[in-house]
Amino acid sequence: MTNALIHVQRLTKRYPEGAVRRTVLDGFDLTIQRGEAVALMGPSGSGKSTLLNLIGAMERPDSGAVWFDGTDLAELDETERTLFRRRRLGFIFQQLNLVPTLTVLENLLLPLELNRALDRGARRRAQALLERVGLPERGDSYPERLSGGERQRVAVARALVHGPDLLLADEPTGSLDAQTAGVVLDLFDELRREYGMTAVIATHAPDVAERADRVVELRRRAHAGGSAA
Repeated sequence: MTNALIHVQRLTKRYPEGAVRRTVLDGFDLTIQRGEAVALMGPSGSGKSTLLNLIGAMERPDSGAVWFDGTDLAELDETERTLFRRRRLGFIFQQLNLVPTLTVLENLLLPLELNRALDRGARRRAQALLERVGLPERGDSYPERLSGGERQRVAVARALVHGPDLLLADEPTGSLDAQTAGVVLDLFDELRREYGMTAVIATHAPDVAERADRVVELRRRAHAGGSAA
């Protein structure tokens, strides 16, 4: 497909468990179009987070390939994979991973600093994004001073600040109450569509999945298999 951003082909991933290797993904195929939002659903252990890690070049598959915008990620060395993640991906982790010793604004500036994009307008752009997520006065606060919903909004802003092609989110509202989760999801949808970003979201929540353009169901394998570790 000419408009595809991601093409996953015959992807297999196994992890050692004692004397065997547990297969999480086995010959998995998936194509994701530019600007599409795809929700990954399935029980714990079905491979949702593993698939995010493989698409995000944080892990390597045992076999198969992940193609991103025409590039086979397996062909990248470690330095190239790091630069790929910094420049082209935005992450919203389940544990958020905000840096506790940095202020909210400094957390937003960190991806720009890593990409050597701290020009004169960087602080202004980060501050403007804080205003978009409803936290214009919290730039000098530290993450521990924020509520769970506020930290989640900071995580959304940090994932967007450098203008990535792809957003990867792992249970982005898992720790929030229903009302706060709705506010965060509204914000996420609005900004993603405004910037034309592709998104892959791992979730157990039907209210999160129903906002996606498409839902992909993953199923947990019945037992461990594969060759001995």
